[in-house]
This record gives sequence, C-alpha cells and structure tokens, in this order.
Amino acid sequence: MPGDTTPFDPADYLDTPEAAAAYLEGAFADGDPAEIADALGVVARARGMSALAKETGMARQSLYKALGEDGNPSFANVLKITRALGLKLSLQPA
Repeated sequence: MPGDTTPFDPADYLDTPEAAAAYLEGAFADGDPAEIADALGVVARARGMSALAKETGMARQSLYKALGEDGNPSFANVLKITRALGLKLSLQPA
C-alpha cells in the first residue's frame, strides 16, 4: 500500500562485530553519555538481550534499564557489556 513505511531500527543492520563497532564509534565520537548508552542498547538488542544478560551476569531488566532512554550505566557495566559483545574500548589522542 503506498505510503506504508516500516520504522527504521539500526539493530537490524548490526549483524557483525565490525558493524557494531562502527556504530558505537559514532556514538562515542559525539561524547554524549545518553547517546552512548542508547547506542549500546541498540547493539545489545541486535545481539540479543537474553544472551547478553547471560554473558554479563546482569539481569535482563537491569540491562534494559541501564541502556534505556533514561539509563546511566556505570563504567563497570559498560566494560562488561562491551566485553560480552566481543568489543574492547580503546583511546586515541584527541
């Protein structure tokens, strides 16, 4: 039917570690903590929240809360999540 659209969900396109890393790099480049948490949430959804909960040892609800719109994950949780996603954080001079 003309005019029908499907909502865009970036999680549908994050099917490789490289794609997830590139997506997260964009969020980290902007430096907005809310955007970073949201991007981690999108990558987590792409990976599967249940699998990620198991790998991190965190409850699914805790993941949803930490990575939701008003989430504010601790740095320790960010590290757990990125490791479970098969990613690592690195720093570069500005």
